[in-house]
Amino acid sequence: MALRIIRSTDPITVSRLNVCIYAAPGLGKTSISFTADKPLLLDFDRGAHRSANRKDTVQVERWEDVANITADDLADFNTVVVDTAGRALDTLTPDIIRRNPKMGRGGSLTLQGFGQLKSEFVAWLKHLNTLGKDVVLIAHMDEQRSGDEIIERLDVQGGSKGEIYKAADAMGRLSIRDGRRMLNFSPTDAAFGKNPGQLEPLEVPHPERDPVFLATVIQQIKDRLNAMTEAQREAQAVLEKWRETLADVEDAQGINDLIESAKANSKAVQVLLNDRATALGLAFDKKAGEYAAQKAA
Repeated sequence: MALRIIRSTDPITVSRLNVCIYAAPGLGKTSISFTADKPLLLDFDRGAHRSANRKDTVQVERWEDVANITADDLADFNTVVVDTAGRALDTLTPDIIRRNPKMGRGGSLTLQGFGQLKSEFVAWLKHLNTLGKDVVLIAHMDEQRSGDEIIERLDVQGGSKGEIYKAADAMGRLSIRDGRRMLNFSPTDAAFGKNPGQLEPLEVPHPERDPVFLATVIQQIKDRLNAMTEAQREAQAVLEKWRETLADVEDAQGINDLIESAKANSKAVQVLLNDRATALGLAFDKKAGEYAAQKAA
């Protein structure tokens, strides 16, 4: 099978995202997740009944309940919500020990067992990704003190915490500020975040006022990423055209004929022009405003 190469001028369309939202208890993480696009909640935390705007839910009792989710299972949904990622790992833990007792000791995982926990959870997330759905990972927040500063982290066991950081395309924390619920994707010195859409902190409305809040946020992130991809594609196409043009230029007259056009383009185009002039043994004469042969030393 031939290697499938995506050329630099080809767009890479973002059609699905992994989004992680974390917060202290009681701030409405589950309620927010139900405002995603056609969500299905995998309720590991067994707290969906507390959400005023509850949508379709799977009450997870054992890992087997969700281990082999199929495309048919998710045919009616566009978003899979894992509530919470920490409790999902807690549910997977006894299943690993049941299948391989050597992975546990006294009901807890061994070092090897924690490695297995991480690899199986990551594989499960990748499986959800292959089904083409957006995935929202809900997590509780763990506060750790560093001197006088409180550091906010995900309340997730083992090395899987790092895998969630890596798997998340966007990560936002929910907090109360001046009496308002705010969702902030930008990282700070004391909190994690990923903000690929460059979104400002967002006030979270009551679900009755905006029942598609999270769906809109996720779509905004996709639109920003795809706009960036298209802009990059166009910029790369311009550079490729200039490289082809400059490759045919063999003298100072040819370079000088392109100066004004290069000035009207990006800095990268101007660098290409100067590099070609240098390769031809030319130097820019500031007084004349054009390139000429370099004078012998």
